[in-house]
Amino acid sequence: MAGNHVVVRPDDADYAVPAELDGHSAGFRRWDAIDEHGPSVHMGFGVCALEPGGRVAWHVRAFEESFYVVDGEVVCETDEGAFLLGPGDYGVVGVGAPHAWRNVGTQQARWAQMAAPQPRSTARHTFVVADRTPGAPVRVDVRDPRTRSFGHVSPENMEVDQQTQDRLAVSASMRTALLVYSGITVKMMVDSDLGADLSTMFMVQYVPGGFAGAHDHPLEEAYMIVEGQVDAVFDGHEYRMAVGDIALAGVGCVHEFANAGDGPVRWLETQAPQPPSRHSYRFARDWTYLADALPAHDQDQE
Repeated sequence: MAGNHVVVRPDDADYAVPAELDGHSAGFRRWDAIDEHGPSVHMGFGVCALEPGGRVAWHVRAFEESFYVVDGEVVCETDEGAFLLGPGDYGVVGVGAPHAWRNVGTQQARWAQMAAPQPRSTARHTFVVADRTPGAPVRVDVRDPRTRSFGHVSPENMEVDQQTQDRLAVSASMRTALLVYSGITVKMMVDSDLGADLSTMFMVQYVPGGFAGAHDHPLEEAYMIVEGQVDAVFDGHEYRMAVGDIALAGVGCVHEFANAGDGPVRWLETQAPQPPSRHSYRFARDWTYLADALPAHDQDQE
């Protein structure tokens, strides 16, 4: 850790049974990659692992929880039903919403987990509740309007030429929209439209040559690389980030990214709090431009 950021590698991973779920889970461990012990004050971000036959008891939490399945399959049970999730599936569980997890497959399941506001060791945030029986698990159907809290993103969803109506897995709407600029595509996943109030989660892709110049935000961002490599700069420190690496840029941390390879680089990104309606980005080059554009006598009056 240096300055207002942190970069951690898969070799740094320390999976352990969370204290709040000790005795209320089986085969479950979590790596708290970003928590109260680092520069973050708004979020917790980590990776959960659940072994075959494992479970996490029904519980509610005093924070909003977003997740993205990295590998394996896991059942997430909520009051909406039981959903069998696989790689690329994601969702959000609201503050105080009962939910549980179980692995009915034959291999370990892992999912990225983001919590906002940040859980604290000095307070109790998880409360085990009575079991429910939501029924047999079903796959997430993103075209079903009754699916309110889950979604799916695939690599092809990040490609501009794959966004025609006949190729989309969902009907045409803002849920399928891509933000495209300077070799960068952004696909929103978890936001207020999906039911989140305190955070966002989305997928970012840079094509070869893709670049975002130095900027900062009035919020925290976390990043988990899922494909390729990226050259990242945080607080003036340079890093080569690859698959499985996780980073945090705190409020006011100036950061930039450039694709470091010949293929695309993709990462999962989260933000907390949710971005304001204006001025969520502050690019250094815009203010440098202003300084150069101002007449000399205006600058002399500063």
